[in-house]
Amino acid sequence: MKARCKELLDRAIAATVAAIEIYNKPAFHYREEAFAVLAINGWELLLKAKWLSDHGNDLAFLYVRQPVKSKAASTKGTKPRIKRTRSGNPLTHSLDFLIKKFVESGALDGNAWKNLEALLELRDSAIHFYNRSPVFAQRLQEIGAASVKNFAAAVGDWFKRDLSEFNFYVMPLAFVRLSSRARAVVLNPEEKNFLAFVEGLETKQDDPAARYSVSVNVEIRFTRSKAKDALGVQVTNNPNAPQIRLTEEHVREKYPWDYDRLTVECRKRYAGFKLVQKFHDIRKSLAADARFGHVRLLDPGNPKSPKKPFFNPNIIAEFDKHYTRANA
Repeated sequence: MKARCKELLDRAIAATVAAIEIYNKPAFHYREEAFAVLAINGWELLLKAKWLSDHGNDLAFLYVRQPVKSKAASTKGTKPRIKRTRSGNPLTHSLDFLIKKFVESGALDGNAWKNLEALLELRDSAIHFYNRSPVFAQRLQEIGAASVKNFAAAVGDWFKRDLSEFNFYVMPLAFVRLSSRARAVVLNPEEKNFLAFVEGLETKQDDPAARYSVSVNVEIRFTRSKAKDALGVQVTNNPNAPQIRLTEEHVREKYPWDYDRLTVECRKRYAGFKLVQKFHDIRKSLAADARFGHVRLLDPGNPKSPKKPFFNPNIIAEFDKHYTRANA
């Protein structure tokens, strides 16, 4: 029988996959709102799975308790009892409660919490009222992409689960909403308040290569250009079609870490980390995988040119499988 925390984890992943699938349907007219609702659902289930995992899979730790009033007097007694829902079922801890506990303990990154604050506000705005501005869709794109990224990172950090089996990406707006012309956007007071709230959560010091983010800007451009550094793209389902060619700038954006940065991150993350052969063997094997590494030639036209490896921050999730975290 599968442990309760594993069941909740599977449901959390299913909810998030459903959110992504709905968002990636261009003709689905309630796509942004539906994504926000399901994405929050996925996060709440994930946090509850983590909470149960940390408390021996005992459901009692997941229930909200309240003091019991003494029968002999009006004062409250000391023995708590489980608080019930309208139907009489046990009431479980809220998303806010779990987030606060995990942030305080250091189990949840601060950027992930800020991202969830923005997503919660966006969900509440969608449920309790409505949003009509195209700016709403743009901000959800940025917040939602970061939420999906953070979710996958948390699943890897907490449960060592690799989500590469799923298409864990949010389709860029460029693919689904191409406006024919620019036009003025008129915001109502509620929308202005929401945008100001989100902007207050973001900071200029955010590292775009960080494992957790408040928001992510996804940008794709289709242009006709004869420039040598132009990005040539062909959208097709043909598996034999030419692959996308990336400029040096794009490569550095995808692989921002060099060897020194990777070793610094490993020393901070793992207990008793040392630069021994084990590390070098793992690093070299991962560097050959395009998901985690890229080897740059000093002279691209010369295969015998000196080489320098660069790494995607997601490589850390693979090292987690071989090392013990310092705060574990």
